[in-house]
Amino acid sequence: MASSKDYLTFVLGQLSALDGITYRAMMGEYVLYYQGKVIGGIYDDRFLLKPTASAKALMPDAPLEIPYDGAKGMLLADIDNRELMARVIPALAADLPAPKKK
Repeated sequence: MASSKDYLTFVLGQLSALDGITYRAMMGEYVLYYQGKVIGGIYDDRFLLKPTASAKALMPDAPLEIPYDGAKGMLLADIDNRELMARVIPALAADLPAPKKK
């Protein structure tokens, strides 16, 4: 099942306090970036984040969900909690390596 454009718009609105959120459509789903780093995506109208140490610490009760067959588990984000997302996403991105130069 592909994710809807309406859900993407909703997620982007919830993350509007963060500068540097971008996305790319990919096979009916959306990959989300924060300041050039892949932080997660929207899969089947679920906002999933990479399970870094910081993300797990800030969202200890978030369930791991599989975005698509064969993928590793990702954290199901509480997108309704804007304040939490404003803390989690920068911390998660700090755990990730810098994007490779093209």
